[in-house]
Amino acid sequence: MSKSTFRDFLKRKQINISVQTYLIDALGAMAFGLFASLLIGTIFATLGDKTHIEIFTTISTYAKSATGAALGVSIAYALKAPTLVLFSAATVGIAGNELGGPVGALVATIIATELGKLVSKETPVDILVTPGITITSGVLASQFVGPGVSAFMTAFGNLVKTATVMQPLFMGILVSALIGIALTLPISSAAICIMLSLDGLAGGAATAGCCAQMVGFAVLSFRENKWGGLLAQGLGTSMLQMGNIVKNPRIWIPPTLASMVTGPISTMVFRLENIPTGSGMGTCGLVGPIGVYTAMQETCGTNMWLGILLVCFILPAVLTPIFGAACRKAGWIKEGDLKLDL
Repeated sequence: MSKSTFRDFLKRKQINISVQTYLIDALGAMAFGLFASLLIGTIFATLGDKTHIEIFTTISTYAKSATGAALGVSIAYALKAPTLVLFSAATVGIAGNELGGPVGALVATIIATELGKLVSKETPVDILVTPGITITSGVLASQFVGPGVSAFMTAFGNLVKTATVMQPLFMGILVSALIGIALTLPISSAAICIMLSLDGLAGGAATAGCCAQMVGFAVLSFRENKWGGLLAQGLGTSMLQMGNIVKNPRIWIPPTLASMVTGPISTMVFRLENIPTGSGMGTCGLVGPIGVYTAMQETCGTNMWLGILLVCFILPAVLTPIFGAACRKAGWIKEGDLKLDL
């Protein structure tokens, strides 16, 4: 088979080997799988613990148990998997998540999905061959890659968390800025935090960065986008501004500077903590603040509530427009640069 023929075959199978496909599209899709299982399950668990309503706890148990399957299906969907491959990816996701956590599910599902797409509808017994190849390759990949990937991500996450405890100023700035930037990029900050098991003070700093981006962009762009933009970005996602950032990257400066202020305030003043499932969510559905409450509920008090209000809402809403005004005065941000097509 010639190179051109092979490329045509891959194109026909919708296999696009690229960073965009595997590290942006697939990783971004993980967020949907996580939100539809682990994240929503965590929220219901908190509701169940506080209200003592049994159905919330039951929902939480089922939702969390579906995490692996949800990851597999969401990643396969992002890779444009045909029907049999898509449903087989549920099994692969379970194996990958069990043996290697979310990263294991990501790697195993990518491998299994692409191999499944190669053989899909190529034999008379497609209903046996396609799921057989997809599941077998996915489980083997999970067993081979999963434990090592899981150990590496856990070790790296522990390094970040330990460094944040030892150097809360520097790491508060760094973690807050980087995770906040990841939230606005077309990748998943939620998936990154869960993969790194980012909790404790580092989780609190990550939450500060995400909130700074979401609330910051919502308030900064209010003159262009009004109340619709405020709600869409403040409770939805700052990723909506990605198209405008590509046109003028300088609009990213105000919320990023705000995150570099709120991060160390979180780690040093209020010592806010979070759980991995809430660290990378910011104010999206208020999951970030809920995660802070969940992580600190045994010691919660006035300091925690004040920290949540200031770090997650008030400071980003105040600081970002101040930095934005300076950028507008310097001519870096012009009228209409933050306009969204809502």
